[in-house]
Amino acid sequence: MSNGIFKIPTPTNEPGNAYTPGTKERETLKAELQRQSEIVVDIPVIINGENIKTDTVKQVVMPHDHQHILANYSQAGEKELRDAVEAAMAAKEAWANMAWEHRAAIFLKAADLISGPYRDVMNAATMLGQSKTAVQAEIDSAQELIDFLRFGVDYANQVYQIQPSSMKNVWNRTDYRPLDGFVLAISPFNFTAIGGNLPAAPAMMGNVVVWKPATTSILANYYFMRILEEAGLPKGVINFVPSRGSQVSEVVLTDPRMSGFHFTGSTSTFQTIWKTVGENIANYKSYPRLIGETGGKDFVFAHETAQADKVVANLVRGAFEYQGQKCSAASRAYIPASLWEEVKAGLVEETAKLKVGDVRDFRNFMGAVIDKAAFDSITSYIDYAAASEEAEIIAGGTYNDSVGYFVQPTIIVTKNPNFKTMVEEIFGPVLTIYVYENDKLEETLEAVDTASMYALTGSIFAQDRGAILHLERRLSGAAGNFYINDKPTGAMINQQPFGGSRGSGTNDKAGSVFNMIRWTSPRVIKENFVPTSVVAYPFMDEE
Repeated sequence: MSNGIFKIPTPTNEPGNAYTPGTKERETLKAELQRQSEIVVDIPVIINGENIKTDTVKQVVMPHDHQHILANYSQAGEKELRDAVEAAMAAKEAWANMAWEHRAAIFLKAADLISGPYRDVMNAATMLGQSKTAVQAEIDSAQELIDFLRFGVDYANQVYQIQPSSMKNVWNRTDYRPLDGFVLAISPFNFTAIGGNLPAAPAMMGNVVVWKPATTSILANYYFMRILEEAGLPKGVINFVPSRGSQVSEVVLTDPRMSGFHFTGSTSTFQTIWKTVGENIANYKSYPRLIGETGGKDFVFAHETAQADKVVANLVRGAFEYQGQKCSAASRAYIPASLWEEVKAGLVEETAKLKVGDVRDFRNFMGAVIDKAAFDSITSYIDYAAASEEAEIIAGGTYNDSVGYFVQPTIIVTKNPNFKTMVEEIFGPVLTIYVYENDKLEETLEAVDTASMYALTGSIFAQDRGAILHLERRLSGAAGNFYINDKPTGAMINQQPFGGSRGSGTNDKAGSVFNMIRWTSPRVIKENFVPTSVVAYPFMDEE
């Protein structure tokens, strides 16, 4: 039995490597890329710490070289999904009762393992499996994932310290219990860090988890699962079940013991899940917590006092880094007519410089989009714009999937603020611009606020402080993460907690104390040191 109130190590944001020529980190990462390119990993379903092979085997390929197989993975079926739930429930009591400092130590150790010996492994797997450049992988599968773990432990500790007041003869305290059943986590392809955080955050708070990773990010997610095991995560606490989403909904989502759902993905999927939970609400043993981030149609709004070169640089980075496959990617922009010619020239020039290709070639700014379905969807929007009289493509507009799913960075200019590519989420390297007349500021701001169902991220560019104040107030509901003179991407743990409202999700701010507290079921305890022995109250005495 420990006798001490232990101090959690104070976290700081993980420093990043630049991978510039001649550096040791560039050399070791390239060696790991070569190693992983020459092997085929056999990825099992992991239930209760056991490696399980199933009859259904699928492949993981490089998006930028889709004939190159990186891994074969077993797909969980109905039996494995039910077994995963049972394994989680069997592990629940021991995990919930483990002393907090020992739960914390597991995730802190995992962070140190990623920061040190497994950094190249995680980054190379993310680069090859998800077609991220070295710097984008470093930000994601190293820095952000490490920050999720270290700051998550710190936030959990902060939650535990939120305690009620007491008075004479009474001691009040709050016991932050895990949720009553298990948590289902469904993670997306685009961020290895999110894939790690969705199961890890509930587990930190003492919950047990069934984790369905996205099929196109399984390689990096699998390595993270192995790192958790090496860090000492007990069997059954997190169960790794690559599977079909429809079957997860049928088997796991409707299980009466599901008490929480942690999700990042499409709006339509989250809405379907919410509907399914609603239809089964009478069957659950508790009201499930639904926490989800679902996408965006993120804007950049330039005021007439903005600096054109800053707008250009941040639009290009915000729209085209990681092929625009970020929930926060800049996908619509509003430029005043007085700045348009300068901004247009800069955008065309800078976009033409961007190289697209295999991410193992560090000269490339962009890789491939994630798979054939994404490629077909993205290019359909480009074709739509090319055929429309309301739009003009001023950069890019070409694509080729013969070797990899490559889409050139594309810029569309439209005369219609409600044009299809201005309002629908594309999730690819496509930026649509509406040029507004300077005297139509208020009408254009109305379009920014109302044209899209989403409210995830957005940014404004202006030099005039009065304009900044006005734009910040006018667009207060349009974004959960709002940037002033910066691109709408790149949120950092502990600096810009991430999440949006409206069609973008529940805005529970991943990587913050607000998210962590959702995974608890608090119990308030009142202890009376001097209980009364009197029944009657003083007001009952005769006058």
